[in-house]
Amino acid sequence: MPRFAPLLLIGALTGCQLAPSHEPPPSPTAAHYPADYKPMDGEVLANEIGWREFLEDPRLELYIETALQRNRDLQIAVARIEEARGQFGVQGADRYPTLAATADASRGRFPTGSAGRGSTGGATSGTSSGQITEQFSVGLGISAFELDFWGRVRNLTEAARAQYLSTIEAQRAFRLSLIADVALTYLAVRGAEARIELAEATLQSRRDGLRIARVRFEAGITSALDLNQAQALLTQAKTELANLHLVRAEQVNYLTQLIGGPLQQPLPEPLPLNEQIEPLRLDAGLPSELLLVRPDILGAELDLRAARANIGVARAAFFPQISLTGSFGYISNELDNLVSRDNRTWSIGPSLYLPLFDFGRNRGNLTVAEARENAAVAQYESAIETAFREVADALAGRRWLAEQVAAQAENVATLRRIADLARERYAEGVVNYLQVLDAERNLFDAEQAFIQVKRAQIQNLVSLYIALGGGTEGPSPAAPTDTTQRAATSGR
Repeated sequence: MPRFAPLLLIGALTGCQLAPSHEPPPSPTAAHYPADYKPMDGEVLANEIGWREFLEDPRLELYIETALQRNRDLQIAVARIEEARGQFGVQGADRYPTLAATADASRGRFPTGSAGRGSTGGATSGTSSGQITEQFSVGLGISAFELDFWGRVRNLTEAARAQYLSTIEAQRAFRLSLIADVALTYLAVRGAEARIELAEATLQSRRDGLRIARVRFEAGITSALDLNQAQALLTQAKTELANLHLVRAEQVNYLTQLIGGPLQQPLPEPLPLNEQIEPLRLDAGLPSELLLVRPDILGAELDLRAARANIGVARAAFFPQISLTGSFGYISNELDNLVSRDNRTWSIGPSLYLPLFDFGRNRGNLTVAEARENAAVAQYESAIETAFREVADALAGRRWLAEQVAAQAENVATLRRIADLARERYAEGVVNYLQVLDAERNLFDAEQAFIQVKRAQIQNLVSLYIALGGGTEGPSPAAPTDTTQRAATSGR
């Protein structure tokens, strides 16, 4: 039993854990979303429906698929996953000894009269002008393998693992953000196109109005004031149309950047703006559920795990670092009988490194690690607060934008009746053209505002879907698939 005592001691010491135990901080948000924001919950959770089901426009689907394949920033995020996976593999290898095979053969000539030159244990043969020596060796060796008594290497591996998994969550978060950006930008384009269509129809109508006003003026029925007012209406429509073309061009350019360049293939027919999203009633669930589905929150927690593991690394620096070097092999002056019992050699030796005076370096490293843990806690709590606010904002938007759409639709209908009545009364000579001008201008502004608020309502539904953790469909392109990644995910 005594001969195994050192091994038992090593096993006990190897179990030391100097890193703080990981417990997620309590959620800093309320347990429920504001009741006023949730009048339509109950049908489906956002993370239970894929983005292809939620976003039904075939052209938008093509844009999103293209963006997920070609977007440069997403490619950078995927490359960072590979980088972090490699770093985790390198760091994880330090937990095990590196076994290296060696082989050596030497042949040398020394002058006959040189003392000690030919007494190295190798085979010698004399010549007229010197002495030739040969020596052969093979072996296996372990070089400076650290005995991880204090968990330094284990915590370095845990930190690398957490950082690797955090990059996966960061890629997932960016993927959702990209889906949202493409959808929101595309809806902005469709909104601008709807407003352009309205402005072009209005422009044609006002050209007809100006033509009629000019005929009436030349016939002496109306004054120059009516003619100039009709010209002002036409100019207003032209100005608004030019501005809308600029807005659309800027949104198209941004959409092209998001999808990684222009598409060369024919585009499918888009859906009208008011048919973009099926009126699903997304169930917001509880704020605590966001901790399980939002990749930004999951990534922040993994960053906290890494920070706590690094505290264990910093604490282990205060204790002795023990490394082990060993070798086993054969050495002979004849190659034929190199591997034999008589030629066997071995060596083993530990080395110890104990910091005595580092002038506060280790204490400073520990302070840095603890400060980074505090920052990681704050970042984790901030991620939760941000997620809660995004969902609450989208829920509020879902309710109040629906009321705005209804009110604005009623306003457009009322102003259309006023404009029709003003034109009729003007034709009858009851009112002057100024009233027609005001009625037309108010109707045009109201119709433009209706399109804008309708677009905002649809965009808000997309934002709610993403904020609740929706947007995924099938495995992520960089999801763990090989042995190293499965081991990382399971914590081994």
